[in-house]
Amino acid sequence: MRAIAAFLLALSAVAVAAGQQPKRTPDIHYVPTPEEVVEAMLQLADVGPDDVVYDLGSGDGRIPIAAARRFGARGVGIELDPKLVAQATRNAQEAGVPDRVRFIEGDIFEADLSPATVVTLYLLTSINERLRPKLLKELRPGTRIVSHQFRMGDWNPDRETVVDFRPLFLWRVPKR
Repeated sequence: MRAIAAFLLALSAVAVAAGQQPKRTPDIHYVPTPEEVVEAMLQLADVGPDDVVYDLGSGDGRIPIAAARRFGARGVGIELDPKLVAQATRNAQEAGVPDRVRFIEGDIFEADLSPATVVTLYLLTSINERLRPKLLKELRPGTRIVSHQFRMGDWNPDRETVVDFRPLFLWRVPKR
């Protein structure tokens, strides 16, 4: 019964998204994060079963899905493009984690990020810089933020690493 409900949810997401365009022009075009980088980002953030991983600009959903499948976390993807939201929903169903992840069609600058314990980004530095005040305001102290490739202005990361020539950065939201 649960599988049927999940299938119907995925099917309805596809039907709703068919032919729809994003509500506004995206700030950046979708580029998938390579699987080895997804794994390294989640490891860098030390993701575990108690975490809620928010992926901003979640595309096909690979990061929240990996967080659920490999680390037992819950995942939330926020994506502006309804077609990608539908695809991510299908991907979660196929991966067997529709009960652990959800995808929201929405604007990352307007979404409520406060439930997150981990936030992942693969956005431009300029977008990260615009997001920084929101992240610092809404996220609890200690929340981990991991960015693939792009820094966050003059905010120095707590840790950085390189995977397959791709830099990854980790910040922790400081105490207020």
